[in-house]
Amino acid sequence: MQSFTNPTMAVGVYGLGGGDPDLEHSSMCGIAGFSLSERSRVQRTLAAQALLAGIAERGADAVGYAYRADDRSIRVTKVRGGASGLLEALALPHSTSSALIHVRDFTKGHPEIEANNHPIRHGAVVGVHNGVIENDDHVFDRYGIERATPDMTVDSEVIFALMEHRRHQPRALSELRGAMAAAWLDEREDGVLYLARGRRRPLWLGRSRDGDLFFASTRRALSVVEAVVRSPLGVRDVREGRFLLVEHGRVVRERRFRPGRSPAEDSSLPPVRTPREAVFCLERIAAIASAAA
Repeated sequence: MQSFTNPTMAVGVYGLGGGDPDLEHSSMCGIAGFSLSERSRVQRTLAAQALLAGIAERGADAVGYAYRADDRSIRVTKVRGGASGLLEALALPHSTSSALIHVRDFTKGHPEIEANNHPIRHGAVVGVHNGVIENDDHVFDRYGIERATPDMTVDSEVIFALMEHRRHQPRALSELRGAMAAAWLDEREDGVLYLARGRRRPLWLGRSRDGDLFFASTRRALSVVEAVVRSPLGVRDVREGRFLLVEHGRVVRERRFRPGRSPAEDSSLPPVRTPREAVFCLERIAAIASAAA
C-alpha cells in the first residue's frame, strides 16, 4: 500500500501517464462513492475527497456529491466546474453511511441547468451515472413518467426515474440502450446503496478489512483511497450486466441483467478530458491527508 508523504508524491504514484487500462475506456463522466459498515472508523470527508481526487480527470463541466443524513434524507451539493472547485469545500458528517460523487463531461443536458448535473434526483431516488442513455425520451414516454423538473433534458435521469418506478428491479435496466455505470440511493431505504454496470463503462469495487465498500470509475481512484485512509482494499471490477444491492458495506444481492445494445457501441471513445484537474486535486489531497495524519 502506498502512502502520501508529500504533495508531489501523489502525482508520481498516480500520475497521468500511460499504463492505466481504465483510461482506455474513460470518457464523459466519473462516478465514485462508498457504503460503510456500522462499525466503520473511516473519516468520511477525507475518504470522499480522496475519491473525488481520483476521478477528477474525467470531467470539468460540473461536480457534485450526495450523502445520507441523520434524518435519512439525502443531501445533494453540486456546482459548475471541475473537482478543484469543490475538493476542499466538500464535507460529510461523521455519521453518514453512504455517499455518491460525480464529475461531469456533459453530452446531453447542458450544465447551465443545475438539474442536469449530478447527483440527479428523481423523486426519492438520487443517483450518479457515467455513460450515455440513447433512448431516454422513449422510456419516459413509454411509462408516462414526467421529468423531475420541466427544464431537465439530461439522459441520465431516466435510470433513476425507472428505478423509482420499477422499485429497483434489475431486469428493468435492460430497457435502456447505451453505455452505463451507475450508483444510486433511495430515501425510502436506509443503509442501502445500489450499483449497476451496463456496457462500455468501467466500475471498480474495493472492500476494506473492516467491511467498508468503495466504488469508482477507475482502479486508480481506489488506490488513492487506500493511500489516504491507510487501509488496503480487496479490489475487483464489476462485470457488465450486473446489478448490486449493498447494505452497510456488504454486497447482499448480485443479479444479472441484459444491457440494451447500442448502434454506436463500436465507436471510439474520446480521451481523458481534464488532466490538470487530476494533477491539482491529487496534490491537494496529498497535503490534506498529510495534515490529517
